[in-house]
Amino acid sequence: MEIIAIVIAGVLGLGAGAGAIFAYNKKKENGGKNKADDLIRKAKHEAGDIVLEAKKEAADISSKTAAEEADRRKEWKRTENRLVERENALDNKLDQLEKKTEKLARQEKELEDLKTEVRNIRVKQHEKLEKIAGLTKNEAREKLLKMTENDIKQDLVSLVNKEQKEIKHDIDEAAQAILLTAMERMSSEVTADRTITALKLPDDEMKGRIIGKEGRNIQALQRATGVDIVVDDAPGMVVLSSFDPIRRQVARYALERLMKDGRINPASIEEAVAKGEKEIEKEVVRAGEDAAREVGVVGIPREILHLLGELKFRTSYGQNVLLHSIEMAHMAGMIAEEIGADKRIAKTATLLHDMGKAVTHKIEGKHAEIGAELAKKYGLPEPIVHAIAAHHDDIEPTTPEALIVKICDAISAARPGARNISAENFAERMRDLENIATSFPGIDKAYAISAGREIRVIVEPKQIDDLTALRLARDIANKIEATMSYPGVIKVNVIRETRAVEYAK
Repeated sequence: MEIIAIVIAGVLGLGAGAGAIFAYNKKKENGGKNKADDLIRKAKHEAGDIVLEAKKEAADISSKTAAEEADRRKEWKRTENRLVERENALDNKLDQLEKKTEKLARQEKELEDLKTEVRNIRVKQHEKLEKIAGLTKNEAREKLLKMTENDIKQDLVSLVNKEQKEIKHDIDEAAQAILLTAMERMSSEVTADRTITALKLPDDEMKGRIIGKEGRNIQALQRATGVDIVVDDAPGMVVLSSFDPIRRQVARYALERLMKDGRINPASIEEAVAKGEKEIEKEVVRAGEDAAREVGVVGIPREILHLLGELKFRTSYGQNVLLHSIEMAHMAGMIAEEIGADKRIAKTATLLHDMGKAVTHKIEGKHAEIGAELAKKYGLPEPIVHAIAAHHDDIEPTTPEALIVKICDAISAARPGARNISAENFAERMRDLENIATSFPGIDKAYAISAGREIRVIVEPKQIDDLTALRLARDIANKIEATMSYPGVIKVNVIRETRAVEYAK
């Protein structure tokens, strides 16, 4: 029984515990539900506030957008009104322009009618004047021009002479000052040494030695030097002939050495020629360097200095080309300094202006063109190349330095004694000058004076008036320039003189 009681008591205890647990869980469930309800109520309240706020913001945005739209519509309306006003204004202007165009067209037609009427009136007036005067229009014009010319001829002659004198005075003063300054500071020999092309033999036996057995020696010498050797033309002389001045100098040196040594055979000839080539090469290089140093020009390529040195053995009309170039370079530097030109370019160009002559026997063409090409080939500046090319008027000189080279060339070549000209050539040039002058009508006499530097022309005063004398001087000068070659400048002096002679008895 006790066991049953214990079991029953245990069962009842378990039931009471389960009931307590169930009651606790039930109470806990009811509390969570209430809390959830509170949260739901709170969330609904907050959501309602958010919706109200969003609706309020939407309403504000909508009202603001409506206001902006209204403003834009007002602005569009104002713009439309302005465009309409402008369109109306343009229409009015177009109407006014059309009216003005029509008015101008009417005025142009009226003006053209007036011009036609005036032309008709002038034609009728000319016809009446021609009928009254008995002269045509062209005849009247010629007569009027002739009368006018006669009236103002003397005034024109006086005015032209006055202007010429004033211009000549100003130009001459400046040119004389510059040129005289240069020439006074530059002193040189009147004539330059000539290149030796003939050797004097000590005796007739030496001539036989030079020729050798069956001509072997002279043939060997000609082959080694490339120079023609003539021993029979002049007694006691050996003549060396070659277009290459360097070869002539080598042959001269070799012959002098052979004649001094006395032993002449093919072997000694080869040795003498080889030594001659070395000596002349040294002399050429030394001559080019000395010339550049004397003038004060630096930076010239070695190849060009070699060509410059070869000019020592080249002459032109008896004038040594290297001495001529050195003299020109000194004058060019002085003139460039006086007028403010580039002194270095002027001196370099004048020193090298004739270097083309060193190779004219090898290259075809004018020495000015060849020299310019060589200067360009070896990298000299363009102003120097241009001055070399233009010193004989093959091209137009466009720089002050090029004009200086041209002027110095004329001064150096044209001064008295600079070049050797035969008497026959001199007389021929004098005759040509006089013949050119007398080929014009109205010439009484013509004389070439001052060694051909001036042609003095005396005209018939009855056939040539003062104005015609001015034109005649210009025409004679133009013909001389076109038909003759001459160094320097030739002055054309036309003289018109009227003499009245009477005798008192």
